[in-house]
Amino acid sequence: MTHIKSATCRFRNSLFSVGALVVGLSLANVPSTAFAELSVTGSGALFYTDNANLFSATRRSSLDGDPSQPVLDTSSFGHAKDMVFEPAVRVMKFIPSSWGQTAFTAKVRGFIYSVNPEFSQAGIYLEGVHAFNSDTAIRLRFFSSPDQLLGQAEVEHDGIHRAQDARVTSNIGAVRFDKRLSEHFEVQLYGRAGIRRFNQPFTDRDTLFWTIGPHFVWHMTHHARMVLGYHYERGLAEGRHHPDLHDDSSYVHHFASVALEADLMENLELELDFHYERNNYTSGIPEDEHHFLGGENIFLGSGRLLYQLTDNSALTLTVQRANRSLHAEHVGVQAHNTNVGLGVFYRF
Repeated sequence: MTHIKSATCRFRNSLFSVGALVVGLSLANVPSTAFAELSVTGSGALFYTDNANLFSATRRSSLDGDPSQPVLDTSSFGHAKDMVFEPAVRVMKFIPSSWGQTAFTAKVRGFIYSVNPEFSQAGIYLEGVHAFNSDTAIRLRFFSSPDQLLGQAEVEHDGIHRAQDARVTSNIGAVRFDKRLSEHFEVQLYGRAGIRRFNQPFTDRDTLFWTIGPHFVWHMTHHARMVLGYHYERGLAEGRHHPDLHDDSSYVHHFASVALEADLMENLELELDFHYERNNYTSGIPEDEHHFLGGENIFLGSGRLLYQLTDNSALTLTVQRANRSLHAEHVGVQAHNTNVGLGVFYRF
């Protein structure tokens, strides 16, 4: 969840935000001494999950994350419990100029699984944010998640069915324009585009996609904020050109989110989020058992408590719950995912 903090803690707390790399409009309010230094933040969180196969998709589902990350609900393994360590390192550099303030950020975030180590993966984030003034900012981001294991699926070759690892590499570029309309209201215009490439023999699921949507931020008080957002996404899979292979995973994706963030006490912050996702598969191939006349509903709720120990350190408690239901002409799948994690942040 990425948005403007209260005047007293926006810069301090933005260092510890799990879902954000930097808060755009707050740059104009950062003390000048902050721009003289390179900011390095390290974090680590240990999660219990009851579904290793869905863990990363749940963790990345947010307005500024990757809510349409593909999953493999029909995987032959990975649906069991696991303990996942989530480390991250972020380096941020502020550069003042006569045109405003600019921040460049590089971040690496990983998921390390103890029971299913083959699911371990890393994501790389590169971001630049420029605040023209206290009311206007623009953000550019690039995200890459290379060679991510989704699970195993059966494929047929010469009449023989075999289980094969399904892997995907995602490369995504995003832009967000932030505009403060008044003391209490802000609008963010968001867009992104990307490509997902799958390994053999799943290359017909290679997908080009684009996303657009608005976010609205309501600063209710100096200590409470609400964020509403909606994304429309269109994904076009390579399989639409090869109807004989019966695998067209093209889709229309709707993502709606509402979030509340409140400063409960001077050093204690609460975040509550609820997301709804709807995938409508657009395959026109009747023999495509997994996508023809198919759709998917996802309900996800999460809560996070952040307690600031010192100016440079914080502890977090995170709870997430996701329910997924997939249905098509010949298949129906119900799945859920619960994640509970304890984390620590430290700014060097």
